[in-house]
Amino acid sequence: MNSSFRIFDIAGSALSAQSLRLNTVASNLANADVAGPDPNAVFKAHMPVFKSAPEIAGQQMPGVRVLGVVETQGTPEKRYEPGNPMSDAQGFVYSSGINPVEQMVDMISASRSYQNNVEVMNTAKEMALKTLTLGS
Repeated sequence: MNSSFRIFDIAGSALSAQSLRLNTVASNLANADVAGPDPNAVFKAHMPVFKSAPEIAGQQMPGVRVLGVVETQGTPEKRYEPGNPMSDAQGFVYSSGINPVEQMVDMISASRSYQNNVEVMNTAKEMALKTLTLGS
């Protein structure tokens, strides 16, 4: 593969990674207030795990690799709500303990990274098109 076109693969892998990050943040925010009677069964925030994949002796395409999505080990939030139908025998309900502010910051960061990679692809495309017109 021509090395000048690898930029599209690299930026594309970063776009996919940031898209996954945005989806996990959206899932975390959607489940932030879901409550239950058992602290071990409440929703736990998810976080994607990425790894930079450098090229080693031409054997691997550089870019971002998604290693997986893991559950965070946050402590569930305990609230006394005896009238809640989801409360336990002592009147407590448990929720994920997800901090919406932290999730929104993560969403903004992922969104900006996504936008930056779109700009990288657009710039590379423009440069490739200009290169084609140099010989004309």
